[in-house]
Amino acid sequence: MTGNHKNTSITRRRALAVSGGTVAAGGLAVAGFQSAFADTTDTSTDADATASASSTSSECMTLMSSVTEGPYYLDGALVRKDITEGKAGVPLTLRLTVVDATDGCTPVKGAAVEIWHCDAWGYYSGYTTANPGGSAPAESEEGDSANDNTYLRGYQIANANGVVKFETIFPGWYTPRTCHIHVKVHTGGEKEDGTYEGGKVNYTGQLFFADDIAEEIFTLDPYSKHTGSYTTLANDMVYDGGGASSGLLTLKAVHKKDPSKGYKGSLALAVDPDAENTGAGSGGGGTPPSDAPTGTPPSDSASPSASASS
Repeated sequence: MTGNHKNTSITRRRALAVSGGTVAAGGLAVAGFQSAFADTTDTSTDADATASASSTSSECMTLMSSVTEGPYYLDGALVRKDITEGKAGVPLTLRLTVVDATDGCTPVKGAAVEIWHCDAWGYYSGYTTANPGGSAPAESEEGDSANDNTYLRGYQIANANGVVKFETIFPGWYTPRTCHIHVKVHTGGEKEDGTYEGGKVNYTGQLFFADDIAEEIFTLDPYSKHTGSYTTLANDMVYDGGGASSGLLTLKAVHKKDPSKGYKGSLALAVDPDAENTGAGSGGGGTPPSDAPTGTPPSDSASPSASASS
């Protein structure tokens, strides 16, 4: 984990987690999956999952691998469940469970989970003129009504069981990166003016997709209009092959025989709520394919401001 720990008292459980800990291959994985797919308004299933996770006792998931936030980050994303804004693509229901890896993987209630990703052709909101590589139509050719400064970006606040849910689309790709979603976990702030203010970032990472599923999705419309050399997980500059602890999502097709119907993705984000992460973690993060992003930054407080890092 990147960042400085403000609390210097370290329990035996925390010491185990920070030094690598023990991955609970059974109970925790099942509990995390159940908790992630339980509806955030249905507390019964989530409560069962939480109890199961607590039963792991001294066993706990290792801390998530932090990586760079990449070149397309914008401050001030909106707090909302549906971040699509009408963007075309294969539906993706994303459910993430934030747990404290230093305290038996207990849920982190109130954590703010922020995600952002490119559209089906590889374009990010705020940077819609940055070339995604290969051959793709201009972002403006999609003909949708999405706000070019805010689409496919958003926050959700974790419920009592640490669970958040997003409705989005399967991301496309851009050179030289594999398919991915960026994620940050914040604590200590609050919702204000439609966004999330204050607090600190505990974790900066990326979520990844199995190659076979991604490659099948990219044969479908509108993804198929972006052609070129797709980067697999093994060749990606950020993904380190660590599976779930490195951000690899568990994916379940809504209809096995028809991938166009969408997927459900889940993952437990094991973080240290006492740590602070700058967003400058390992991995190249994906330098813009041709030149610096040239998108027009938002102009009002309810939309993201231009603060992208290189």
